[in-house]
Amino acid sequence: MDATLQIDGQSVRLTAPSVDRVAVHERAASFTKRSIKKYAKASGLRRVVSMMDLTTLEGKDTPGKIAYLCHKARRPMASRYEVPPCAAVCVYPSLVRETMERLRGTTIAIASVATAFPSGQVPLEMKLAEVRQAVEDGATEIDMVIPRGAFLAGRYQVVADEIAATREACGEAHLKVILETGELEAYDNVRFASAIAIRAGAHFIKTSTGKVSPAATMPVTLVMLEAIRDHYLETGQMIGMKPAGGIRTAKEALHYLVMVKETLGDAWLSPDWFRFGASSLLTDVCFQIAKLQDGPYQSADYHSLS
Repeated sequence: MDATLQIDGQSVRLTAPSVDRVAVHERAASFTKRSIKKYAKASGLRRVVSMMDLTTLEGKDTPGKIAYLCHKARRPMASRYEVPPCAAVCVYPSLVRETMERLRGTTIAIASVATAFPSGQVPLEMKLAEVRQAVEDGATEIDMVIPRGAFLAGRYQVVADEIAATREACGEAHLKVILETGELEAYDNVRFASAIAIRAGAHFIKTSTGKVSPAATMPVTLVMLEAIRDHYLETGQMIGMKPAGGIRTAKEALHYLVMVKETLGDAWLSPDWFRFGASSLLTDVCFQIAKLQDGPYQSADYHSLS
């Protein structure tokens, strides 16, 4: 796929190679076969916790739920387990102020979905107003959705313009661009949408809203990681990656870390460059950390459910 787009006042020719579906699935499956020993597993699981964006995006979200989530992000487990805080708490724009108050004095990022999440079906000016308000209220990261209808109709300039305008509206806040890969239908589309998002100003590219199935999968994440790798080899610029939705077990999370390490390298094994969009993942990771340290599995009563 290819297109010539106007980005930052310059004409940019974007091309993306066709994706070999069979090869992508075989390569993604290979990352699940790596042997990870006990010490490396414990270290990896703690790193997974440090990369989590704890997320609540429900119509029934309340200040009490935000208080609980922020407490869990600050202290995922008892201090004897030496588990770091989570990377961010992600909420709707209306709850950013509440989240900011609960996380004051920490290094935990305040992330907010915006641009009419999850559908993106409102005019651009309304999307940008929502972004500006979220940043004004204290959001340090914005997770935007691309207009998938425009992309699938071949209106790539519209997609690039929305991303660039949202990046500008973010000011100092970091921008994560959600592709909603479950609606893009083909790996070629995912690869090209990744290239557009990267060139239009994304700090991170993100698989999904978590509201559409399938959400994050290892093959689709691999396609996006390879787009990041190719951009880095061409420009030297690092772009972050966030798989979101559907990653529920510690074992799966470790597979993703292996994939990141072997595709992009150790530099990306940091919450600055890789995140998990998580709502239930933390619970299983905590169980596994406790088992590695204490021996037997603990009762569910010992861990609050995320």
